[in-house]
Formats: sequence, structure tokens, C-alpha cells
Amino acid sequence: MTATLSAGPAAWLVCGRCSAMLYGKRYARGARVCPECGWHGPLTAAERLEQLLDPESARLLDTAVSDSDPLGFTDSRPYTDRLRDARAKTGMPDAVLCARGRIEGNPVVVAAMDFRFLGGSLGANVGEAVTQACEIALRERTPLLVVTASGGARMQEGIVSLMQMAKTSQALGQLDEAGILTVTLISDPTFGGVAASYATLTDVIVAEPGARLGFAGPRVIEQTIRQTLPPGFQTAEFLLEHGVVDMIVPRVELRSALGRLLSVANRRPDGEPHERPAERVAVIRDPAGLPERDPWECVQAARRLGRPTTLDYIGLLLADFTELHGDRAYADCPALVAGLGRLDGTSVVVIGTQKGHTARDLAARNYGMPTPAGYRKAARVMRLAGKLGLPVVTFVDTAGAYPGIEAEEHGQSVAIAENLKLMAGLPVPVVAVVTGEGGSGGALALAFADRVLMCANAVYSVISAEGCASILWKDPAAAPQAAAALRVDARSLLALGIVDGVVREPGDGAETDHLAAARALHDALADSLAGLLPLDQMTLVTARRARFRQFGAGTSVVLDDDPVEKENAR
Repeated sequence: MTATLSAGPAAWLVCGRCSAMLYGKRYARGARVCPECGWHGPLTAAERLEQLLDPESARLLDTAVSDSDPLGFTDSRPYTDRLRDARAKTGMPDAVLCARGRIEGNPVVVAAMDFRFLGGSLGANVGEAVTQACEIALRERTPLLVVTASGGARMQEGIVSLMQMAKTSQALGQLDEAGILTVTLISDPTFGGVAASYATLTDVIVAEPGARLGFAGPRVIEQTIRQTLPPGFQTAEFLLEHGVVDMIVPRVELRSALGRLLSVANRRPDGEPHERPAERVAVIRDPAGLPERDPWECVQAARRLGRPTTLDYIGLLLADFTELHGDRAYADCPALVAGLGRLDGTSVVVIGTQKGHTARDLAARNYGMPTPAGYRKAARVMRLAGKLGLPVVTFVDTAGAYPGIEAEEHGQSVAIAENLKLMAGLPVPVVAVVTGEGGSGGALALAFADRVLMCANAVYSVISAEGCASILWKDPAAAPQAAAALRVDARSLLALGIVDGVVREPGDGAETDHLAAARALHDALADSLAGLLPLDQMTLVTARRARFRQFGAGTSVVLDDDPVEKENAR
């Protein structure tokens, strides 16, 4: 906490992290962020609403407040006395303020907590206020933003406080069922019952730099089980790495970041005119339109480091992109990128494997081979797409799923299988593009789609050519023969019906002109989405399942309950 050294408007303060002397007015103008070390000082709930909501847009909600003391609790003082003092000190009825407002013009319901009021603890009044905010968001079909600052459940209310975790979690679940976006802003600190309920149940979790989040606080952990905690334990940076939070946003950038997210998730028009491009041959659908090529040459072309990556395509194709991180379980896989953005003004979810252009990039991104955390991150973001009704675009460029010991320990097979089942029933349009290598089940886990496209120099196979050669030819040098036998090239796969179309590449390959490659991919995506967006959910899912049902069937399948098909089959 900051400490005031002198009174009046020119008060000097001491930074709570680096102990630097801070001039009060400058500190306030900088949103209470230390200019020396970036430490984000505490804000009151009223200051939060002022900082986040558009000027003059905030309207406080009249949430019910009770004076009840369910346990008649007394420690060194009666609980009722503590409540009275907290109200007098803060001017608040309890530890949360709720309001309607707008963020960058986007309507939102906000529940902002205040740590000054009994440590922001979760009591009946707080639980009731947050639940009422959820109910208002549900009734008005408006996104919900929760700003957390809490030490946990309110001990003075005992088991009644514990029940608030269930009540608020239920309310968040109803917003999920209704397809309404929910967002949490984690401020320091957020612990205990709040962390284990509504703080971590939202669609997107944003954290301020250095904010701490956890179920048990460091002191509790150290005192109860005597564990030595790693540096930076439970901070936003630690939690981003471990897959719990989606992003860390400095305070001065919060309004614009939240506004961008709300705008895209709500499919709000971006104000830019968007016209369909002039008629072009966006996708080649006839194998005769493609030249015959040596499959091994295609393998080598697909692996060129200069080819555009998922992040390259995102930068060239999408506006207002917000990247989401983490599987909410144990890690954020850098080999898989996911987020929301706009393609020609249409809000979309984009998911793709990410390699890189240098040895350092490749190592940092695990050579584009996703771990189970990557596939679970993809699944989480696809479920969000289904909830919000946003089409999904996937970019596939991977040698395959990561095959290491840790991946097996965390259920690589299960993660891939769960993605396949999820994508089979996803109630929104899905377009997959193999942009480079499409390696085995690790690629298919992102390519169970309504339209499966591939770039002209891409390859798609059950196994790498080298792997097949080692197993069946007993000689890795036989990879060219294996590639030919596996028919991994775009022309062969289009003829087999595995892909629905092939996207042309400029010159000798996409790596020679990223902009031209992106234009071609843009036209292919725009063409595919134009045909899918008008379709209802049942039509989409039924057709997608039928597309994959046909592979390997050999003969027509007659359903037991379809007498017309039975008669035709005779």
C-alpha cells in the first residue's frame, strides 16, 4: 500500500513495491501506477468505474443491502460494529458497486469490488449484488464485467458466505446458457472464495500487471504445508504462463482493450464499409486445374521457414484482434494461437498452430507442435465461439501434436479426441485451411470443419513421409517414395475429396509474397464464409457430420429408420 508523507493536494507517497517517492498529483494522473517500477496501486470501486466506463455513462444499480448478522458473530468486536465502521470509512453499503455503463460505446454491466471494505470479502451482500448484476445482464442481454479485489469469503458470516460461491457461480452459468459474454478484470489481490467462483468462471480473464490470484494465499500455503513458493508465485505473469489468465493489460490501456473485445464479441459493426472483392477464382475445386507435382517437392515446399505463419496471416487479414491465452488448467501452449477479430467486418474466432521464421522462433513455439494445453485452449475458445455465435477459422501448419513425455502425462490423445468430438457438433460455421504441414491427428484436431481448404504448396497426411519410410521401408531415405505413396499433395487430396478446395500461391510459393498469399487466402475465406453464414445450426452440423461420415464408407449407408432410402437401396 502507498503511504502518505504529507497532507494536502501536493502529498508525497511511497510506492508499495519499489519504495520510490511519488508526487501525489502525478501518481493520480497516471491512474495510480508508479512511473518508476510500473506497480499498480489499489483503486476504489468508484475510481474503477470512472476509469473504465465512458464519461457520463455510468448509472449505479440499486442492489439490495441487508444489515443481517446471520451468526451473531463477535471476535474482538461485534460484526455489526465492523460493518458500521466500514460503511462510514468507505461510503459504500458493502464491498462492491454495480453499474450500467458503456466502454468505448459498448453497453456493459459492471460489478466492481473494493478492498477497503473488510478486505473485499465475499459476504451475503456482495454475493447478492454480483448475482443481481448477472440477472440484469441476463435480462438485458448485456455483457458482464466483474472487477475483483478480495481476500476471500467473509469469515464473520460463516457458512452463509460460503453459499455465495454457489449462488454467483450459478448466475454465471445462466449467462453462459444465454450466450452472453462475461469478462473478469483481476486486480491485486484476488483470493479465496471469490477466486474460486465468479472471478475465474468468465469467458475472458484479464489481469493487471502484478495482480495476484489464487485459492490459498502464500501465507496460508507456507504455514499449513510448509511449501517454499517459487518467485512471482500467483502473480498475473505466473498465471499467464500457467494458462489461467488470457491477457495482462496495463491500467492505462484497459478501456481500449476491453472496448475492442466487447465490440468484436458482440458483433458490433466496426464502422468501415466492406465490399465483396471483385470476382476472382478464390478456390480451385477441380483437380484438373492443378498441375501434377512431385509430392516430395511439395513436402519440402510446405516446410520452408519463410512461409506465412498464423500470426502473419492474422496481422494481414484481421482487424481488432485480441489474443486469448491458456487452457485454464495448467499451461499456455505457445505452439497454438487463438483469439477474436474481424475479417472484412465480420467477427470471427481464429485458431492456428504457430511455428516461426527463425531457429529462436521455432524453439519458443515448440516447432509448431501443440501440447495438450494447446488443444484444450483451442477447445475453450471454440466453445466461446459457439456461445457467442461466431464463425471459426483455423490455420493448420504442424508436423503433428507434440509427442513428448509431458504431453502423454497430460493426456495428449484425450485432448485431440475431445477436439474432434467438439468440432463435430460446433453450432457455428467452421473453415479450416492447411497452410503448410498438416501432420496426422495433431492437424485433424483443428480441421474437422464445414470447409477444408489447403494452400497449393501445403501437404496433409496421416504421418510424415520420413516416419512412414522408417516404419514401412525401414529406411528414412525412402521418404520421397513414401510421400508419393501417401499422396500428400494438394492435387491428390482434392481428387480424394479430403479437401474441398485449393488456394493458389503467388510465384514459387507463399513465402515469396506474403501480401499476395494473404489476399488469395482472404478471397478463399470470404467465399467459404459467404456460403456458410446463412445456414442454420442444424443444417451446418448435419452437413459437417455427413462430410466426414462418407470417408471409407465404400457403399451407401442406409439408416434403419429411413424407409425411403431402404426402398431406393433395393
